[in-house]
Parts: sequence; C-alpha cells; structure tokens
Amino acid sequence: MGAEYLAKLLSKHLETVIRQRIPSIIALINKTIDELNAELDRIGRPIAVDSGAQLYTILELCRAFDRVFKEHLDGGRPGGDRIYGVFDHQLPAALKKLPFDRHLSMKNVQKVVSEADGYQPHLIAPEQGYRRLIDGSISYFKGPAEATVDAVHFVLKELVRKSIALTEELKRFPTLQSDIAAAANEALERFRDESRRTVQRLVDMESSYLTVEFFRKLHLEPEKNANTNPNQPGPNADRYNDNHFRRIGSNVSAYIGMVCDTLRNSIPKAVVYCQVREAKRCLLNNFYAQVGRREKERLGAMLDEDPQLMERRTAIAKRLELYKSARDEIDSVAWK
Repeated sequence: MGAEYLAKLLSKHLETVIRQRIPSIIALINKTIDELNAELDRIGRPIAVDSGAQLYTILELCRAFDRVFKEHLDGGRPGGDRIYGVFDHQLPAALKKLPFDRHLSMKNVQKVVSEADGYQPHLIAPEQGYRRLIDGSISYFKGPAEATVDAVHFVLKELVRKSIALTEELKRFPTLQSDIAAAANEALERFRDESRRTVQRLVDMESSYLTVEFFRKLHLEPEKNANTNPNQPGPNADRYNDNHFRRIGSNVSAYIGMVCDTLRNSIPKAVVYCQVREAKRCLLNNFYAQVGRREKERLGAMLDEDPQLMERRTAIAKRLELYKSARDEIDSVAWK
C-alpha cells in the first residue's frame, strides 16, 4: 500500500515537472523549426513541375542576375569603374603612343608631298599632299578606337561572370547559370560589333571631311621663307625648301591634334552608347524570347539543380517534419 502510494505520488510529481517544462521544450522546438525553414528559404524551396511556374521562376532568376549586373555598372557594386579607367587612362595613353612624329617628319612629309604632286607641283598649296598626310595620320586612330571597344567588352564580360557568381538565387541552378552566361556573352558580342562599326565611322568621318576653316586660317598667315635670297638655293631646292616642308608637317600636326581631342571625347561616348547602355537596357532580351518558346522538358532541364543541394534540402525537410510531428505530439499531451 505504501509502495503503490509512493509510485502514484512520484508519477504525479514527474507529470507536474514535465508539464512545467513543456513550454520551454516547445519554444526550443519552434526555434529549431524556424531555423530549418530559414535554411530552406536560403537554399530554395522545391521547384514546381508546372511549366508556367517554371517559366516564371526562370524569369525571376534572370531578373535577379540583371539587378546585380546593373548595380556593378551603376556603382552600387565594385567593378564598373574599370570602364572609366579605360577612357581616362588606357585610351589617352594609346593616343600618345601613335607614331605621328615619324609620319610627319620632314623627310616623310617631303616624300608624301612630292609623290602627291607628281610631275607638276602645286606651287601655292599642295592640297593632295596635305590630304595624304592627314589620311595617313587619321588612320592611326583606328587602333586605339578598336582597343577601347575591346577593353570595355572585356570588363563587361567580367562583370557578367561576377554577377552570376554573386546572385544567391542562381547558385542552386548550374545549368541556368551557364545558359545566362552564354546568352549575356552573345549579346555583349553583338554590342561590341556595333561599337566597332560606330568608332570606325567616327574615324572615317574625320578623314572623309576636313575642317576647311582650320586651313583657311592657316593660309591667312604669311608663310615665312627661311631663304630670303631667291637666287641662293637652299639645301633642298627641288620643289620647296626645307622650311616649307617643315611648315606643312606642323600644320598637319596641329590639325591632327584637333582631331585627336575630338576623338578622345567621342570614342568613349560611342562605346558607352553602343555597349554599356545596351548592356544595361537589353542584355537578356533575346534570351527572354527564347525561353518563352521552350517546351516544358527544356524548362525543367534549365532548372536542373546541384545534386548535393537537393540531398541537403531533402535532409532538412525530413528533420523539419520530425520536429513538427514532435511539437504536435507534445501539444496534444499538454492539453489533456
């Protein structure tokens, strides 16, 4: 009788202690459930099998990447400033290295002017010689112009790569990452080609039409002839004296300097308009159109997840179900 009473008393005491601790146990279980749910949200919930839902998911992931990419270009993330480095440092340095000194040396000026004049020289002004010297000089600008286009193209490709890596939502979809990278790089190639054509036109325009007013002002200035005695021939008296060739070279050099200043400003504008602006505006437009026409099977293949991530999600989901079941069991006991 005493043992039976003692057993009931202990059982009652144990039940009381357990009931007192139920709130803290449930609180701990709820905290763990919240952590598991947060982890599932972080790595992503299972993808729906409906094609419409899959298409929506793909477009949302693309937009997430596009936001990160634009943040790089707009200054919210590092990397976009390298484009301005191309304009502020690389382009001016390339322009300074152009071999104008050699092309406009007195020896080459004499050679070009003499060949342009032929057997009957223009005694007043060697227009054809000026034209050939200017055309030859302007052609040197094509190299720095195209190099600027290629340098910005490289920066944009790097920003695409970085943006894909930094887009958290994409990390679980390696196939979609590859598809976006391929589509973005294909678009950047198109933008680069258009930019090349544009900067080429800028250089060609400078060559096709000269600023006539510049040379009109030059002809208003009196030409000073170093050889003041017409009866005393200079060291080079075939057609013009050395001072005349030196003056031609100086005039062309001044004109090329003016063209260089113009292109130093217009080339970056063309590159930004054709490449940077288009990359911000419509980098994945073609990809969106292609995805919208794909069948359900191909959409599902694009959302093919990393196997390790899928295993991890399955394990978390199982733990989550166990904790929820335990909480429900405890709740049912607590209310009895």
